[in-house]
Amino acid sequence: MKDGDTVEGLYYQLPMKIRLEHIDAPEKKQSFGTKAKEKLSDLCFGKMVTVISKGKNGNYDSRGRIIAEIFLEDGTNVNKEMVKAGLAWHFKKYSSDAEYARLEDVARSKKLGLWSDPNSVSPWSFRK
Repeated sequence: MKDGDTVEGLYYQLPMKIRLEHIDAPEKKQSFGTKAKEKLSDLCFGKMVTVISKGKNGNYDSRGRIIAEIFLEDGTNVNKEMVKAGLAWHFKKYSSDAEYARLEDVARSKKLGLWSDPNSVSPWSFRK
């Protein structure tokens, strides 16, 4: 795990960097950054997953990472689990998915994870 919204996996023994679509997790140096990375690791490390990226040949960001949703063998959507746990924001700048917005609202109302801090700073603001 690189951080709370980027993983590195193997596809036929070749490394593949994946940026989780729809979400933005705290940076490593932010509050909850380490917890987000740990949660993502707990969900994915050493597991067989399905990676779904939109577009004929996938969708890549400026760093060459494939932008995708990750699903566990039981069908669990890893991206949504990060938002549900309060360890990632719905990245509204790049996603208009209503389910991610709803999951963020629920986590926020329950004060889960980063929402327990009334002064939490979004990663996009932190990076500026």
